[in-house]
Amino acid sequence: MEFFCYHRDRPGSTPLRSQMVEQHWSYMDQFAATMIARGPTFTSDGTLTGSVHILDLPDPTAARTFAFEEPGYQAGAYRDVLLRRWHNSLAQTMWDFTGGRPDNNRYLVLGFTLVPAADAAELPLRDELIASGPLLSDDGSLMLGAAVLLEAPDADRARGVLSADRYTGIEVHQWRFGGRPN
Repeated sequence: MEFFCYHRDRPGSTPLRSQMVEQHWSYMDQFAATMIARGPTFTSDGTLTGSVHILDLPDPTAARTFAFEEPGYQAGAYRDVLLRRWHNSLAQTMWDFTGGRPDNNRYLVLGFTLVPAADAAELPLRDELIASGPLLSDDGSLMLGAAVLLEAPDADRARGVLSADRYTGIEVHQWRFGGRPN
């Protein structure tokens, strides 16, 4: 089962995260073989705002364990955690992404909705997509939104990957590849 996990930073927690970088990596190394994508989110001035991990884990219990035993979470670095079942629509990892234009930035785009999973339309395949898939209810019967990692020239173009008439509360975060490749 695939899961999307987004630890959102508590304001002012960057020094704590910096202190914990070795504990974070030691923990993440245990999950390297399960990673589909990962990396930090940040503001335009480079301030960390969160950490994205998309993983293939055996079940929801393993996903909750991953999310809530992460050392930064345990130490209070994160304000909250968005943890949802996810479906890897591209059937690839971020390390399989062959795009990469020097004039583009990378973004995490989150959109929220509430439709039966069977009624969910897949996003069209596009070269700039790094990872893409629906956020699902625990039992997979409802599509609660979508999480997309992509390249785009700017945040407005990134936001356009999700239709405003289908998704509410669209969020756009700068993102970059994180971690050591598998």
